[in-house]
Amino acid sequence: MKNYHITQHGKMELEEELKVLLDSRKEISERIAEARAYGDLSENAEYSAAREEQSLNESRIMEIENILQNAEIIKGGKGGKIALGSTVILKNGAETEYRIVGAVEADPLDGKLSNESPLGSALMGKKTGDKVTIKTPKGEVTYAVKSVQ
Repeated sequence: MKNYHITQHGKMELEEELKVLLDSRKEISERIAEARAYGDLSENAEYSAAREEQSLNESRIMEIENILQNAEIIKGGKGGKIALGSTVILKNGAETEYRIVGAVEADPLDGKLSNESPLGSALMGKKTGDKVTIKTPKGEVTYAVKSVQ
């Protein structure tokens, strides 16, 4: 059994998504019933599309329920060291702010960096003033840790 590290905010987002998915079950079932009424199911594109949507919806429901059942809420680092839940400001030319989160919540474009990513794992345990160098396809990149919250 895997534990999923998520923030309280991430847990709330998953709970909201789960509610939307559960609410959409009835609508999908109605579309399947309507498409079934058209007759021959072997050549019924509407039926196939509705069944595919139902399958994807149910898979995501099961995935979210599993994450929520095995969620470990993360808080943040102690003693100024970077840990899950920490917000860090890094400098590499420009300054960039990231929140270190578990892989389930990661979204680098939204400033949420996975602790399992190359940069996220290199940052773990570092503190303000430290430098971190990671290898990228374009070569090595060095970041200076400007602050940790």
